[in-house]
This record gives sequence, C-alpha cells and structure tokens, in this order.
Amino acid sequence: MAVRVDLNVSLDGFATTTDQTPENPFGDDWGRLVAAYTATRTFRARVFGDDSGAGTTGVDEKYAHAYFEGIGAEIMGAGMFGLHQHPDDPEWQGWWGDAPPFEVPVFVLTHRSRDSIEFANGTVFHFVEAAPGEVLRRAVEAAGDADVRIGGGVDVVRQFLQAGLVDRVHLAVNPLVIGSGERIWDGLRGIENDYALHTEVAESGVAHLTFRRD
Repeated sequence: MAVRVDLNVSLDGFATTTDQTPENPFGDDWGRLVAAYTATRTFRARVFGDDSGAGTTGVDEKYAHAYFEGIGAEIMGAGMFGLHQHPDDPEWQGWWGDAPPFEVPVFVLTHRSRDSIEFANGTVFHFVEAAPGEVLRRAVEAAGDADVRIGGGVDVVRQFLQAGLVDRVHLAVNPLVIGSGERIWDGLRGIENDYALHTEVAESGVAHLTFRRD
C-alpha cells in the first residue's frame, strides 16, 4: 500500500489558476495546464464517458492510466468536491455528476456535517473533520491492500506532505508560466531530499516527475 499524490503543475509550480471570470469559470490557464491530461484516452473514457477509443496514447496516457490504477480510497478537500459552491444545500452532490470517476470511498475534509453520498459506480463520499493522520487511517482501512490517493486541492496535499505521510508524488509539469495561484512547494523547502526522483518527458512536452521514498 502506498499514499500517492498526482498533480498537474506549471513551470513555476502552480497547481491552481486565478484567471477565472463569471463568463469563463475555469479560466484559460486551467485548460492549458491540464490539456495534455484531458486529451488522453483514459481521461476521455473515465471522466467524459467516451468509449470510442479516441485520445492520445503516448507517455501522457501511461500516467493517466496509472492515475486510476490500484486506488482503493481517495482523500480530498471541500473545494475539490465542490462544497464551497453550495455550502448550505443538503441536496448538493458535488460537481462530479451522476457517475464520479473515483469508484472508491472518498473522504472529503470539511467542517460541515453532511451525510455520506453513495453512487451506483462504487463512489461513496464521506464528509469528515479530522487531522491528516486520522483521515488517512480511515482511508487506509477502507482501501484494504490498495493505495490511497491524496487528490487535492493544493493546500490539502501540502498538509499531508508536511506531515510526512506521502510515499509517492507524481507531478505533470506543463511548460507554461502561470504566475499566480497556489504553489505546491510553498513551505516544503528541502522535501525532495526525502525522495528518489524519476523524470520522463512526454511527446506533449509535459515533464512527468515522480518522487518516491527509498
């Protein structure tokens, strides 16, 4: 069992963007940041439900496939679930639709008490208020022999990294400069000394950096 992180980041280390507008709620920078990932065959099938076989099949596809492989539970923040958009609506089930792509128990960190939400494809959202070590204990128990992924957002990932709870970090570094947002490495000076690094560059120009504990 391993605790994993997978993020798309810019050259300057940002994993979130700040160019959103009411007319363009994701912003142009977000689309550029995740373009290589969303173009893959795995992403199109798993997230968009496109079973036509369309999508890229190179190095980016290899990492997109690995993203979903061997995961038994997920941990995410309230923002990644979408709770901040409808905090007082008990019927709000997140912005992942009727078939969230996780297909495993998902532990959502929040200060608001909510009942768990179960979907037909095996995704179950549990809403918890707990320190990183405690929620990880629950996720490991739910995952069995499979891995646990710390899905995001960036602040949640940093909390688990600062606590020394992450075994593998995969960063897909897109060759663009965003200039603002949330930077993955803030407050983590020297953390690379705890990991061995493997680098692989995709046809898209994305550099896949994988940090593993020895």
